[in-house]
Amino acid sequence: MENKGKLRVLEVNKAYFPHIGGIESLVKQYAEGLFERAEVKVLVCRDDKGKSRSQFVNGIKVYRSASFGTYFSCPLSVDFIRKFRWLSKQSDCVHINVPFPLADLACLLSGYKGRVVVSWHSDIVKQKKLLFFYKPLMMRFLKRADVITVATQNHIDSSPYISKYREKCRILPYGIDAADYLESEAMPILSEKLVDKTAIKVFFTGRLVYYKGVDVLIRAFEKVSGCELFIAGTGILENELKNTAQECKVSEKVHFMGFMPEKELKAAFRECDIFVLPSVASSEAFGIVQLEAMVYSKPVINTSLPTGVPMVSIDGETGITVKPSDADELANAIMCLAKSPQLREKYGKAGYERVIKEFNNTNVIETLYGILDERKGEEKQ
Repeated sequence: MENKGKLRVLEVNKAYFPHIGGIESLVKQYAEGLFERAEVKVLVCRDDKGKSRSQFVNGIKVYRSASFGTYFSCPLSVDFIRKFRWLSKQSDCVHINVPFPLADLACLLSGYKGRVVVSWHSDIVKQKKLLFFYKPLMMRFLKRADVITVATQNHIDSSPYISKYREKCRILPYGIDAADYLESEAMPILSEKLVDKTAIKVFFTGRLVYYKGVDVLIRAFEKVSGCELFIAGTGILENELKNTAQECKVSEKVHFMGFMPEKELKAAFRECDIFVLPSVASSEAFGIVQLEAMVYSKPVINTSLPTGVPMVSIDGETGITVKPSDADELANAIMCLAKSPQLREKYGKAGYERVIKEFNNTNVIETLYGILDERKGEEKQ
């Protein structure tokens, strides 16, 4: 058998490419990065209601379980529980990306005795009612896990849940492939939309949901001059945010770009002068988009959340960190960078160097493989 001897890994998440999302992008990186040295399968749920199906995506076998739909941001699927039981029996290690309550349940019901590695991406923050019922299951699942990976130390320190299991937590930073970004094509995605062709281009990309703080960013532009804001992304707050721009009388200098394909998104990162991640709640656990800006040597403005966000771009080194929900402080930070090309260049250069040193995807995958593959150690026990 061709794959004999290879580590058999089951990657588990809510969804998978071409679904757009930070965690989905990470799981794709994990699966494809491990593919050369491991036998990798991926188990997810369908994004919509429908029957199960399987397919190969860039050589990776992806099982999309039948679903009854999504409630409280979590898929409902009996088929997922069945497939987890079946696929886990064929695996040396199950790597589960959370929060994903259905995966917790499936793992505990499966009877799987092998190695379980949990990547904890964020606490459940907004859905308090769901957490009340889910917490006992979650804590039992964390107790079952052999290893819990987190992107930064702040994830452990700020979480009342995984901090109880510090002894089994390991740091696994998120990574990007710098070459993939730097080889992308330059296009005037932003410049062609500028009203004032001399304006500083301020960029944000992400889902237009409450915790991203885009409303704060728009309000900050009431006190920002000489800049224009570009917002890439869609979400339930899109119309409300457009109304906010009109109410604040900044519509002329705020551009809603909608969904941007990967090629255009990279061009926007390359072309912008300042990147802003104005998140206001701990649902923002890391902010991979910061890395995408930093790899193009762009200064980053982020917020001082108790999560990993301010540990990605460092205040005074690669950008500026401001208090969450403070439009005035955010406006001051934007103007500080807008008025100083030298400071933008200094922070941008330091940001690029930080990505190459700390967030190189090759190193991240190597670390992940070492965490997943502890078969020899287990055989001795």
